Amino acid sequence: MEFLIDRINQIISLSEDEAYLIKQLFTEKRLKKGKHFLREGQVCQSVAMISTGLVRYYINEDGDEGTYYFSREGEFVCDYESFLPQAPSNKNIQALEDTSLYLVNFDGLQQIYQNVKQGERLGRLGIEQVFVTVLQQLSSFYKDSPELRYQRFLSTFSAISQRVSQYYIASYVGIKPQSLSRIRKRETRPH
Repeated sequence: MEFLIDRINQIISLSEDEAYLIKQLFTEKRLKKGKHFLREGQVCQSVAMISTGLVRYYINEDGDEGTYYFSREGEFVCDYESFLPQAPSNKNIQALEDTSLYLVNFDGLQQIYQNVKQGERLGRLGIEQVFVTVLQQLSSFYKDSPELRYQRFLSTFSAISQRVSQYYIASYVGIKPQSLSRIRKRETRPH
């Protein structure tokens, strides 16, 4: 739990009482590689912080999976579009490695907002980051070449690029794995 408290303290300042409350509201969960934090059709019940591991977010469109984000250690995991209104999700969140998470449910998050001095600020900063990321990625799909989207993947996710399969990277970039191989070969050639 100290990982969670340390990470939150990097975002907002917690008193000892607030840290104690957070420890009471969060629970630990482990996901084996390949298991889902959330499946399409389910309601997202929790916001989670990854202590170890890696997850991908994807949409299933007629059997084709479109990966649109990755979260790693120290990052929050949630489908806010499902969580906030408590509505069924159209997204999936899957562990790409054995993953340990700290979870808080909707009511617990409301308690944090009410009882932690900067709790609402924590929530606002988290949502702002998600909002900006979604807008950047959406505009990138319309205006950027696959090569540029791949470069952005490498810069945004440099810490995990070796931990993610080429198949999922290609899906994130919006191309087939063969096209990603061609892009990678061009980039390794001397200029």
